[in-house]
Amino acid sequence: MREITIIGGGLAGAEAAWQIARRGGRARLFEMKPEKFSAAHKSESLAELVCSNSFKSVSLENASGVLKQEMKMLGSVVIESAENFRVPAGEALAVDREKFSGYLTERLASLEGLEVVRKEVSELPASGIVVIATGPLTSEALENEIGRLTGRERLYFYDAIAPVVFAGSIDMKTAFKKSRYDKGGDDYINCPMNTFEYERFYEELIRAGTAPLREFEKPIFFEGCLPIEEMARRGKETVCYGPMKPVGLIDPRTSMEPFAVVQLRQENISAELYGMVGFQTRLRYPEQERVFRLIPGLEKAEFAKLGSMHRNTYINSPELLAADLSLCANPDILFAGQVTGVEGYMESAAMGMAAGIFALLKSVEKPALTFPEQSVIGSLIKYVSTKPAGGFAPMSANFGLLPRLGVRHPKKDRKKLLSGRALESMQEFSRLLESTLPWHYPGA
Repeated sequence: MREITIIGGGLAGAEAAWQIARRGGRARLFEMKPEKFSAAHKSESLAELVCSNSFKSVSLENASGVLKQEMKMLGSVVIESAENFRVPAGEALAVDREKFSGYLTERLASLEGLEVVRKEVSELPASGIVVIATGPLTSEALENEIGRLTGRERLYFYDAIAPVVFAGSIDMKTAFKKSRYDKGGDDYINCPMNTFEYERFYEELIRAGTAPLREFEKPIFFEGCLPIEEMARRGKETVCYGPMKPVGLIDPRTSMEPFAVVQLRQENISAELYGMVGFQTRLRYPEQERVFRLIPGLEKAEFAKLGSMHRNTYINSPELLAADLSLCANPDILFAGQVTGVEGYMESAAMGMAAGIFALLKSVEKPALTFPEQSVIGSLIKYVSTKPAGGFAPMSANFGLLPRLGVRHPKKDRKKLLSGRALESMQEFSRLLESTLPWHYPGA
């Protein structure tokens, strides 16, 4: 059995350690607290919740809820702790954050086969299997080490995330498919605006409330990556010469060039998700929904995710990672959690779970297993390890990442069918995993 080192004691690192030790493996988990704290962390506990105390919906008609159920099938310690310390929050799973993290810390400390080392890691071990699960606030020393490992140009330091819309919620009676100057086919969905529609949108955009930034999140705005509202404040028609330029596009309803256009680009192979091109933003989430639904064609838009700009170290995973979350250039180094380019507490923990299982399989020289792409966990792994049609940006769990159903169904039925298929595929995977890596400490 080969040695496994896990770097980072957040949700991903904790879940990776749990999966390894509970299944009979041996690992060392390095966490730099309390020797050193990031600007965001305050508690000495592992798996500290820095932002919200909510893990989002538990409904099985929501991809976030299905993800939790899949993790529960695989014996997630994060789900166990969350359910033990749940607080009222409607259908969302919210927790008492101190009790949640304290319980997780105690559970890991009690595990045979796991050593928790409170020390900052600035260099990767020269031997053994390594799981890097350092999260969005990776220390500068390790950031440099990861940059050396992956190539500095492949290490991202700030998120510039534009909203992503479900294709089925776009009004195609108003919007139209076309590329500028007919180059590249009908690759974009275009939402045209006349002068009145643009002025109404512009006024609301520059007045909308922005999310406050904490000290550690203050971004450096690059000219090629400005928030859409920041660009708009530079002049009334500035964005019309930038991401909303109408040149080369003719509205089939009027046979004329619109005053402005919002373009949406396909985000995934199934074409169920479209990203708003150039619309990275710091607007508060409710403001994004309010203002962006003023765009013709997006009046009833359903957002798979909303935009943001904040400090968040993550790698360009599709260029670097194999399907088992290991570096293509070095299969003994795996990445887990937010650093892979997933977004959200549960998504990060799920990538930690998967990386832990993959690392243990390597450690005991078992053949690799493949998470089913019909599952939410499998779809996230595929997302971070497959080159996208457009640019790569962090993604949270959503049904748009799952393979399409064979026949078109009403929206409510579609969600139930996707959910059922995901859980059925994960149940089969769970049985296969148990026959390969059974629980070693059932009473732990």
